[in-house]
Parts: sequence; C-alpha cells; structure tokens
Amino acid sequence: MSKVLIIEDDDFFRELVTKKIGSTFDMIEDNDGEKGVELAKKEKPDLILLDLLLPGIDGFEVLNRIKADPELAKIPIINLSNLGQQEDIEKALKLGSNDFLVKSQFDINQIIDKIKSFL
Repeated sequence: MSKVLIIEDDDFFRELVTKKIGSTFDMIEDNDGEKGVELAKKEKPDLILLDLLLPGIDGFEVLNRIKADPELAKIPIINLSNLGQQEDIEKALKLGSNDFLVKSQFDINQIIDKIKSFL
C-alpha cells in the first residue's frame, strides 16, 4: 500500500482526509511544517499532501526543504490550500509542487483520484 504524508494544521480537514483515504493509502500525518519535514525524512512517503499555511515554517519552506534534499526530492507533492491566488499557485509550482488544489474546489474523491494519478 502506498504511503501518503499529509502536513495540514486544520485538525478537522486533516482527520477527514486521513479517514476518507486511509482505506486506500497508508496515511501518516502531522500538523506542523518543521515536524512534517522530519517525518518525510524518517518515513520516505510515496506522496505528500501539503498545506501552505502552517505553524512554524510555512508550506513554501517545507516544499523548498523537501525538494532540496536528494533523498526526498523525487516525492510528488500536492499542495492542498485555501490560498488560491495565482501568485501562490505559481510560487508553489516553481518550488517543485506537482499539483495545487484549492481545498474548497475539490471533494475527497477528486483528491483520491489526483493522488492515484501520481502513484
């Protein structure tokens, strides 16, 4: 089973995603950017779902650190965020994000389909 790390500080959303897709993927979760990077190094997930607004370091910095690490750089990252402005999307994609989903515009089944398309 593929391992998916979700780094999301909204407890309700993180738990919803984890419960809904936990039967399809082995889910690992954290709510903090810095801890999320450490968890990625330890667990080497097959894909990362990453929020941008996080306590400590933000999602852009998490993305930067993961893509700068040769052991983690090839892991696909999908940003899930309420930040839907074009400059935020472009910044994430330039830093190496594989896709960007605005939370309010996608349901769980679409998120699962998106994950499957990268695995």
